[in-house]
Amino acid sequence: MGEHTNDGSRIADRLARVRERIAAAEARYGRPAGSVALLAVSKVQPAAAIVEAQEAGQIAFGESYVQEALDKRAALSELPVEWHFIGRVQTNKTRDIAARFDWVHGLCDLKHARRLAQQRPSEAGPLPVCVQINLSGEASKAGLAPEALPAFLDACAEFHALQLRGLMTLPAPAADLDAQRRPFVALRELRDRVARPDLPLETLSMGMTADLEAAIAEGATIVRVGTAIFGPRPSKA
Repeated sequence: MGEHTNDGSRIADRLARVRERIAAAEARYGRPAGSVALLAVSKVQPAAAIVEAQEAGQIAFGESYVQEALDKRAALSELPVEWHFIGRVQTNKTRDIAARFDWVHGLCDLKHARRLAQQRPSEAGPLPVCVQINLSGEASKAGLAPEALPAFLDACAEFHALQLRGLMTLPAPAADLDAQRRPFVALRELRDRVARPDLPLETLSMGMTADLEAAIAEGATIVRVGTAIFGPRPSKA
């Protein structure tokens, strides 16, 4: 077993508590046990923290900064984990994202979709992606407008190296459960309108530390949790 962080036992404890929250929400809202996957948001966390979480049973990790993720992947090359890209896709980073990640959670640009498809190594198989939806209409936020989704999905149909798995969103913080649930309802209803037998879009990547119960209530299949597992992000200073 490798060198551990001093926070290792706490990471394992926090991970267990997050899993308990997910299981409790599944039961409370009539979701099948085990139907919600946990993505541990490990961006800006040290590689040793990922080792601790993996030893506690966590498999999927989310990273937002390509070079940081590549450095961690190289350091942890023997670790059996999945690497999910959850940041903004940039044109000059698509080759690394296509080649070195197992999932992409924020696709919302047709040019990026084309580049990811062209640059995905054939031996890696199709790249699973979630399309990011901007439900608030704020220009500062990434994501497609809901009304633009059908045309985007049709255009992506030609990219056989991409596997369109579902939708994701990053809503603004809300103070209470009812307010938290509203954008998740909107994403689920959007999915239900555009899904079809050959494109079920079964994945809803939504919900974080503060609102995962609301997301699970409305159909989340992946929740993205960082702070509740790893604690506050380390200072970059």
